[in-house]
Amino acid sequence: MILVTGATGTVGREVVKQLLAAGEQVRAMTRNPATAKLDARVEVVQGDFDAPDTLARAVDGVDRVFSLTFGPQTGTHERDLAREAKKAGVHHIVKLSAIGGDRETKNAIRLWHEEGEEAIKETGIGWTVVRPGGFMSNALHWRGTIRTQGKVFSNYGEGKLPSIHPRDIAAVAVRALTSNGHEGKTYELTGPQALSIREQVDILSEALGRRIEYVPIPDDAARKGMEKAGMPALLIDALIPFAAFIRSGRAAEVLPTVEKVTGRSALTFHDWAREYANMFLE
Repeated sequence: MILVTGATGTVGREVVKQLLAAGEQVRAMTRNPATAKLDARVEVVQGDFDAPDTLARAVDGVDRVFSLTFGPQTGTHERDLAREAKKAGVHHIVKLSAIGGDRETKNAIRLWHEEGEEAIKETGIGWTVVRPGGFMSNALHWRGTIRTQGKVFSNYGEGKLPSIHPRDIAAVAVRALTSNGHEGKTYELTGPQALSIREQVDILSEALGRRIEYVPIPDDAARKGMEKAGMPALLIDALIPFAAFIRSGRAAEVLPTVEKVTGRSALTFHDWAREYANMFLE
């Protein structure tokens, strides 16, 4: 039995789907099972990282765990989960982490995940860390301005980022959960090509069959937009420096990890744009 936390999110749903396709028994932990909308083959349990007394029930009878949590309490969350997992006899935890800058410019998101990584390792349970870069699905945040203005606004300038399809992140995690040889390894993941926002917008324009304009904006304008959208201040404070890292050109490295682990090429932004084009039109 494999426990998937964060099972109703972008990556978590893909992990569940691919585990089922591999013939695995899956338990999904979610705050609200009634709204999970997962495959009927999945055992859904109520659990919450912020309610650590619910974690023992979630890991009971489980031998492997996919751990996905986010925020400044990541270290505490994953320490609580790993401790309960160890008591329950879990032998392997695959943690979703993040790349998040380089040694000199680690952003807050990367530091949160670093605390989570260390918390899991401290328990002595077998572990694998999966560190993706930016998600291709982040482009869905552009839907509003594409629909209303035909424009995409970003403070990434002309910097390039090799964004990754969430399906590829899940594929690496599932391989680590279901096959041998992955314990004690950290997999840093990117997509197959570094693209600027302008280049992504051009690809989306082609997929949608309509012209979309890319509008570079300064950091202060980006901050105001995030605040208007209701984004938490701590997340904004993490994302603004990351934009500077992307503009510097240091985020453009393409890594071959997806193909090495899964045996197939990573999906491209063209693939993602064609698959999700309808979501920009609804």
